[in-house]
Amino acid sequence: MVRKTPTDKVTVSRERILRAVASSSAIETGERTAVIEKRLKSHTRRFTQLTLAL
Repeated sequence: MVRKTPTDKVTVSRERILRAVASSSAIETGERTAVIEKRLKSHTRRFTQLTLAL
């Protein structure tokens, strides 16, 4: 078994962040995850000046 040291950085892809945001929002709103994820992936946004932190 290989142990990672706490200093190892984990890179997270944009797809995984979008999935996490969509599933969290789905739990809170009761909407389907796929619908929210599709909305996040589309480039039509209400607040164009805001970006997703990576």
